[in-house]
Amino acid sequence: MANKIVVLDGYVANSGDLSWDELAQLGELVVYDRTPREQVAERAADAFAIFTNKVVIDKELLEQMPSLRFIGVLATGYNNVDVVAARRKGVLVCNVPAYSTHSVVQNMWAHLLNITNETALHNRSVHRGGWVHCQDFSYRLAPIIELAGLTMGIYGLGAIGSEVAKIANAFGMKVIAYTSKVPWQLPGYIHPVEKKELFSQSDVLAICSTLTAENHHFVDVEALKLMKPSAIILNAARGGLIDSEALAEALREGRIFAAGIDVMEQEPPRVDDPLLEEANCRITPHIAWQSDVARKALIRKSAENLKAFMEGNPQNVVN
Repeated sequence: MANKIVVLDGYVANSGDLSWDELAQLGELVVYDRTPREQVAERAADAFAIFTNKVVIDKELLEQMPSLRFIGVLATGYNNVDVVAARRKGVLVCNVPAYSTHSVVQNMWAHLLNITNETALHNRSVHRGGWVHCQDFSYRLAPIIELAGLTMGIYGLGAIGSEVAKIANAFGMKVIAYTSKVPWQLPGYIHPVEKKELFSQSDVLAICSTLTAENHHFVDVEALKLMKPSAIILNAARGGLIDSEALAEALREGRIFAAGIDVMEQEPPRVDDPLLEEANCRITPHIAWQSDVARKALIRKSAENLKAFMEGNPQNVVN
């Protein structure tokens, strides 16, 4: 009997426009668009391998999957899987690192350029007749902010943070970073700083770190008090890195200028999330990783992870 492979929540990664064939070649594949918690154990009871994007796999569920030997995370972050419980049960957990680096970085810069140039605002105005009926050849509805000469602060210098830094340098920005890396590990244009300096000196702060118990709410009330009133915050990493209430209050009171975020503390966000009320918090629905190129790479590398495990040479193991 072929090994059973179950994808628990495949819809966001592949809504039908891509192929699961690379996984299907490795066993009996069953793909579910979404799986509520109460159906996880039933759907994965006899699975040899499961793949999850955001479905939580905890100790309780692991005990109900006697045949399970492999968990593939259809993402880079794996905080939705109890990796310690999986290890104790002899279940390998693998993620997919760096599949969406360029896609995520592009999203962060799209937010920043939209905020600094107000591209969407002016486009809407032109289509509503603003330029046709203007007395002048040009008009401006908001300040246009030039990036050259400003300071880009970065928290998290992995693949994404390093790419953000490279582009910031190309824009003529000064680049500072709060990082565990030592100066000789960094290109000359990145200047390491302490946390207080990161917040006080940054004109733009890019949050690019993974989320851990230690850095939850890295951007909190006290950190925001250190920032310039003209500062912009970008986050395409994890929503939990920012205290939503504190950020909303800082935006509302004009203590920082704007935010461009692709992730929130709860996803989908609750209807009363305070950031939804702030006009200068530009929000996209966790789409930074969703370019066609990135999603194809995610599925391909997920299949490669399972194949490597089946051949006895596991890769991208997180537990």
